[in-house]
Amino acid sequence: MAQQAYMTETAEGGSGPERRRDRFRRLLGRVVSGWRGDRRIWRRGHVLTALAVLVALVMLLHAQIPNAIGNLGSLIETFLPWLGLFVPVLLLCGFLRRSATALIAVLLPAAVWLNLFGGLLSDKSATGGDLTVATHNVNADNPDPSGTARDVAASGADVVALEELTASAVPVYEKALASTYKYHAVEGTVGLWSKDPLTGVKAVDIKLGWTRAMRATVAAPDGQVAVYVAHLPSVRVKMEAGFTARQRDKSADALGEAIADEKLPRKILLGDLNGTMNDRALNAVTSQMRSTQGAAGSGFGFSWPASFPMARIDQIMVQGVEPVSSWTLPETGSDHLPVAARVNLATSS
Repeated sequence: MAQQAYMTETAEGGSGPERRRDRFRRLLGRVVSGWRGDRRIWRRGHVLTALAVLVALVMLLHAQIPNAIGNLGSLIETFLPWLGLFVPVLLLCGFLRRSATALIAVLLPAAVWLNLFGGLLSDKSATGGDLTVATHNVNADNPDPSGTARDVAASGADVVALEELTASAVPVYEKALASTYKYHAVEGTVGLWSKDPLTGVKAVDIKLGWTRAMRATVAAPDGQVAVYVAHLPSVRVKMEAGFTARQRDKSADALGEAIADEKLPRKILLGDLNGTMNDRALNAVTSQMRSTQGAAGSGFGFSWPASFPMARIDQIMVQGVEPVSSWTLPETGSDHLPVAARVNLATSS
């Protein structure tokens, strides 16, 4: 009798997963049947449709948005990937509004976003490479510079660039990194630590009046490479002025000129550029160099702010060097995440 009662209960109620699937099918069936008899599904949702088209146009034509007013174009380009969040929101609103027109319109921003950023969703990293580099804005107010230095060194990088160094913190970083990196040089507020010899060290003038950029030749086993370290001026978003980035843009142009004048064919740029690869204001640099994250990374590699990364403003870029892999390192005492990359010098021209 107990067995029969059990079998009867199972047949009537079904198991947990089966019951949930049946409920979902019934709910979906009610929704679909309700839409079939609704002749207004093509007439509702005009506002949602217009918003979907607007989001698609902003992403598609972002380079045409003028910077004349508050650097609006650069501001949008800095956070351009986040416009993709409008897609699920508009999709949900269109569904709740029961608007077929709005649901179809959402396909436009979805297609544009996938065209722009879909390639970043796949893992393009490979094995191999002969040089690992890392860069980190350590934050002038870092409460634990020694711990931050140890964390970056633990990445196994052969070359490490640090930005936002203060005069009082430099000796701390030098001491913490001395056992791992035999060679180092500091120019102003940026520094370079290397396991291989450094020559040709000099400051790079990025039109600031003080030193926040440098270059050095790293004598790696597989060939010499010119390594640039840069910390471009910060940008601010102000209600009365918009995206204030004029000094950053001027410094980016100067940095681009210095890299273009470099005699060595192999070049690596490490640093906090206070801008993303999408920002047209960095075109003097980005037009001649490749992002390791875009070429050999997985995902967007957002690096700032460390507590909730929303943009990749810390960059590793190369010219005449083949990116192999690129990744973001764990959080340190800084408000930026360190980023690293593995490159191949031996097969580069």
